[in-house]
Amino acid sequence: MKRTVLITGSSRGIGRAIALKLAEGDYNIVVNYSNSKDMADNLADTIRAMGKDSIAVQADVSDYNQVKKMFDQVFDRFGKVDILINNAGISVYGMLQDTSIEEWHKVYATNVNGTFYCTKLAIPKMISQKYGKIINISSIWGLVGASCESLYASTKGAINTFTKSIAKELAPSGITANVVAPGVVLTDMSDQLDEEALEVVREETPLGRHSSPEEIADVVDFLVSDKGDFFTGQIISPNGGLVIQ
Repeated sequence: MKRTVLITGSSRGIGRAIALKLAEGDYNIVVNYSNSKDMADNLADTIRAMGKDSIAVQADVSDYNQVKKMFDQVFDRFGKVDILINNAGISVYGMLQDTSIEEWHKVYATNVNGTFYCTKLAIPKMISQKYGKIINISSIWGLVGASCESLYASTKGAINTFTKSIAKELAPSGITANVVAPGVVLTDMSDQLDEEALEVVREETPLGRHSSPEEIADVVDFLVSDKGDFFTGQIISPNGGLVIQ
């Protein structure tokens, strides 16, 4: 039976690149979106044209009831989620003193709560079959922090330690959990930064450039494959040498 992959926030950016990369393999692909229905439907159509089964399912991952409904739809169609990729995320760029209480809770609700909700709903079937892979998309800012991104960075730091903890907890059940923590990737989210800020980061990156979504997808593809079976609790950071730990 084909393994089923659920990728949250996959109508665009890194999530879309991951979906297209994994569609080259032998997987069913679940495309999750919050608002971008047309883009998600088009992506699912593209994957089906590649000869793979794919559905687009709406759910705002910050809302547990919507996440539960999404998993019910996926289980009805495919029976299980073998590989969960928690990619959905939002950010707010600005000084801490200018960050509103509402913004703080909104970003945590999507980035941290959403990761928890999806993981909680995916793992019972993973445990029962003694197999599963969880890959959480984080950021280098979750490793080292970032000025004017304390909110976003703190959510990614939470995801990093959450992943390390569940890796230890779930390993006896044959489930691995890892983090991919990219540097600056040229996506819609990076558009929040002005050209000057992007250029500063590029100049500080030893390899002298930003990453593409496809390069991040290649890392995820490795972890999803059998070659990544002995990786768990790890933070893999494709960042061009901007952060070396």
